[in-house]
Amino acid sequence: MSDTDTARGVTGEDEVVDLCRELIQIDTSNYGDHSGPGERKAAEYVAEKLAEVGLEPQIFESHPGRASTVARIQGEDPSRPALLIHGHTDVVPANADDWTHHPFSGEVTDGCVWGRGAVDMKDMDAMTLAVVRDRLRSGRRPPRDIVLAFLADEEAGGKFGARFLVDKHPDLFEGVTEAISEVGGFSFTVSEQRRLYLIQTAEKGMHWMKLTVAGTAGHGSMIHRDNAITELSEAVARLGRHKFPVRVTKTTRAFLDELGDALGTELDPENMEGTLAKLGGIAKLIGATLSNTANPTQLGAGYKVNVIPGEATAHVDGRFLPGFEEEFLADLDKILGPNVRREDVHSDKAVETSFDGALVDAMQSALVAEDPAAKAIPYMLSGGTDAKSFDDLGIRGFGFAPLKLPPELDFAGMFHGVDERVPVDGLKFGVRVLDRFIDAS
Repeated sequence: MSDTDTARGVTGEDEVVDLCRELIQIDTSNYGDHSGPGERKAAEYVAEKLAEVGLEPQIFESHPGRASTVARIQGEDPSRPALLIHGHTDVVPANADDWTHHPFSGEVTDGCVWGRGAVDMKDMDAMTLAVVRDRLRSGRRPPRDIVLAFLADEEAGGKFGARFLVDKHPDLFEGVTEAISEVGGFSFTVSEQRRLYLIQTAEKGMHWMKLTVAGTAGHGSMIHRDNAITELSEAVARLGRHKFPVRVTKTTRAFLDELGDALGTELDPENMEGTLAKLGGIAKLIGATLSNTANPTQLGAGYKVNVIPGEATAHVDGRFLPGFEEEFLADLDKILGPNVRREDVHSDKAVETSFDGALVDAMQSALVAEDPAAKAIPYMLSGGTDAKSFDDLGIRGFGFAPLKLPPELDFAGMFHGVDERVPVDGLKFGVRVLDRFIDAS
């Protein structure tokens, strides 16, 4: 942002689209093996944008190329607990041949910014940058200290991003008690008179697992009862088809009660099909929060068609509800049986907080000021975020990346999907809400 831009009174709404486009154009694909090209470049980009408005950002590199940017804004009352606003800059990979517009073009068309990361989560990164830059250019300090963290590696569990900072540089977050980040604050339209904005107050824990079955290697032409592939395939099929029991946590109960009230009908968690049928596009996000889940994602065995291998492996993405980890692991072992060895590739806890307090009030008031039909309600995320790492520092985390969305947009399908995009109007709405939220928080 040049001095001329500042003199013309360029606002956060004016620049949020360009910030989002430029972030998308930095290919920060995270393959989970340090081969991704752009996290360092993204960290430098963010640092430059923050330095332009007088902050002193720091870049922390946990591994060559795996970089995060952190800065602190001094508030009017430094004695108050600080607020953390964090986002990740990495994205999952994308195959350009599958997309209508190139996933790293940041193209603006049909009223949307298109590209990998448009909703997960370079939109929130851009909104945060836009709000902070606008406030600092105009000399508007926040009521309390704000720590900004733009993080690497969230898409692979956060080891080289949030986890690294929490373990190695916890002093960066001194005084922080609350945080906001991704996958919350988006709208679900019930009617023109009521839009529910889902605030993420809980997320499932994870067990990414490797399953192994050992057998006896042999010639493929002979009868072979001890076949590792057969044993593993049967176990994986049992697991993939298993329906875990419905378990309603306090967050999901509150969500169903609020949604049922808005729809004028009772939502029965025991009748999953009937309940999800009433949720429209957000059913994908909500459905998996009614039970533990375990989805097979990879299989591996053998090296030649006429050789029976001595070992077969599979990988499974397991997610458990808050308070139900022990039940989940016990169920897994019963389903898999004694011949399958299970080991964690990556695991992390579930987190859940209550939907109350001044921060929640600030979210509600900021949303209503920009959308009189808004009502904030809590929900649980079936996936995971960097909030898990910050929870270890006692930081209470919420998903609040505000977006007013058109009812027809399949927002849940955008996450890790093809043709990911975010409405331009939604980005500008988010800037206005975040600005109000900071004042009220």
